[in-house]
Amino acid sequence: MNKKQVHVAVGVIKFDQQIFLTKRADHVHQGGKWEFPGGKVEQDETVAQALSRELKEEIGINVLSCQPFMKISHDYGDKCVLLDVFIVDNYQGQPSAQEGQEERWVEIAELPSLEFPKANRAIIDKLLMG
Repeated sequence: MNKKQVHVAVGVIKFDQQIFLTKRADHVHQGGKWEFPGGKVEQDETVAQALSRELKEEIGINVLSCQPFMKISHDYGDKCVLLDVFIVDNYQGQPSAQEGQEERWVEIAELPSLEFPKANRAIIDKLLMG
């Protein structure tokens, strides 16, 4: 059986050496783990449009500019994801969780000590390399 690949736009919200994270709701796929905010790319939008829309909905910021960082394909067994990851270095507003989820700013060096979905490991490794 062919698993559908979920295309996800991911924003690494960076301020100095800190990254803004949110925690996934317990009832969703990979629930209870920390993540870089973002969401599914819809049929009729570009990755940049999806990123802007999701970050507005999820953490209440307007993306002014972002740089492509990396692409990650990961198979969780029950679903495949393609993560299109961007560094969001210029935005309007203060990021804050709009959907009641936990949130926090974390030093890049602290990232490995938190629990993330497996697909996010490569993002953390690349951030640590500077």
